[in-house]
Amino acid sequence: MTAKLSTFSTTAPCPCASQKPYGDCCEPIHLEHSKADHPEKLMRARYSAHVVGLVDFVVDTYHTSCHAEAHRDAIASSVKSKWQMLQVLSSSVDDSGRQGFVEFKAHYVENGTPYCLHEKSRFVAEDRDGESYWYYIDGEYPKADKVGRNDPCPCGSGKKHKKCCG
Repeated sequence: MTAKLSTFSTTAPCPCASQKPYGDCCEPIHLEHSKADHPEKLMRARYSAHVVGLVDFVVDTYHTSCHAEAHRDAIASSVKSKWQMLQVLSSSVDDSGRQGFVEFKAHYVENGTPYCLHEKSRFVAEDRDGESYWYYIDGEYPKADKVGRNDPCPCGSGKKHKKCCG
């Protein structure tokens, strides 16, 4: 699969918060899904795809059992949210090497309201055409976070939400 890339600069910091340039981090995975050799790399690339507007990549990296194509409009709508920041809390692969988990918080703004998506995502690895691919299959939501007026702003400014984006 080859993703149609946006005009996002390859030298800009990657939206996934890896501290690497986009061209050295998530862009290669956006171009070739099999380059995500760990579930955390795929999760970071999926987040970055939301930031740079790559709906096809997000749809294509769902496991086939999710029937993501049938939900393309909803996925496209989520991509249009204003994604602010990603925090990876933990990642692991089980002993079989075929199932992995990534817990993260993704901060975004929708209709002027800031939110935090806190999820523990499950990924599965499948072999296709001689290569291994990780796919998002589902997730658990430890809690739903809505930013309070006195909480730090999810945009990363360091100000209270009410004095910044609130």
